[in-house]
Amino acid sequence: MSKEAKMYYDNDADLNLLKGKKIAILGYGSQGHAHALNLKDSGLDVIVAELEGGDNYKRAVADGFKPVSAAEAVKQADWVHILLPDEVQGKVWETEIKPNIKKNAVLSFSHGFNIRFKQIVPNADLDVMMIAPKGPGHLVRSEYVAGKGVPCLIAIEQNVSGKAKDLALAYAKGLGGTRGGVLETTFSEETETDLFGEQAVLCGGIVELINAGFETLVEAGYQPEIAYFECLHEVKLIVDLMYEGGFNRMNYSVSNTAEFGGYEIGKRIITPATKEEMKKVLEEVKSGKFAEKWLAESKAGAPNLLADRKRFSELTIEKVGEKLRSMMSWIKK
Repeated sequence: MSKEAKMYYDNDADLNLLKGKKIAILGYGSQGHAHALNLKDSGLDVIVAELEGGDNYKRAVADGFKPVSAAEAVKQADWVHILLPDEVQGKVWETEIKPNIKKNAVLSFSHGFNIRFKQIVPNADLDVMMIAPKGPGHLVRSEYVAGKGVPCLIAIEQNVSGKAKDLALAYAKGLGGTRGGVLETTFSEETETDLFGEQAVLCGGIVELINAGFETLVEAGYQPEIAYFECLHEVKLIVDLMYEGGFNRMNYSVSNTAEFGGYEIGKRIITPATKEEMKKVLEEVKSGKFAEKWLAESKAGAPNLLADRKRFSELTIEKVGEKLRSMMSWIKK
């Protein structure tokens, strides 16, 4: 059994290490707005880079920032944190960051994709690290405002200064992350587990499982609306229970019939063959095969992504769900 991971909290981090440093946040999306605002409210000097004219640019202005180009932000910054989509980071690094980044600056990320798969090869003089909140940006922001914090991961790729870990912890503290707890990982571990989880469970596995269940009921003659309620709508109830207290909390809360049926049938749906396929998926992630495929897809204009997006939008479960959700006033709120 592996040893229990060490957690870091407020007393382990010194925000003073960031005083006097100008921190550039590249991208003002979900995570970007939370990072910029939390760091600013923690008393730090923040500059935002965003494309002029877009919704995120307007939002940054409304939040009190004066957004500039990535190149201009990097020129001014002692610390550059990249929060751009994975598929564009490599290009922005080559064209706007690398030519302008200061010697001995800090380069940081909230996901390891571009370092792990060498789309970005940082200058040797830079501290390179990751600070990754384990929650969406709106939660990172709201928890900070409430005096709490979303737990974070940190990872160190290059430690030129000898202080990279302390700096990463200080940044996490600025986000509010040390209030919740910070766990150290590596760029490889974070990237590989994140991609695997998205594909095999969160965005791939669950969606296909839900749709297969829905189609099975509809093809057997049951009303699509009833199938939607049983196979999709109630997923939130189950996921919330697991989120709050694990499998045991969920099984305690559902009926004995549901618990017994879950034990009996779950292993017939998710079989040893499913797990073997998951192992193949993990190998494709680790080998770089998936990254290579996704980057090629993106470079070609994402034709398969767009086709799949259209195909999913036309699924029966989506059309039924849209109608039923319009009846649910609490969702509109």
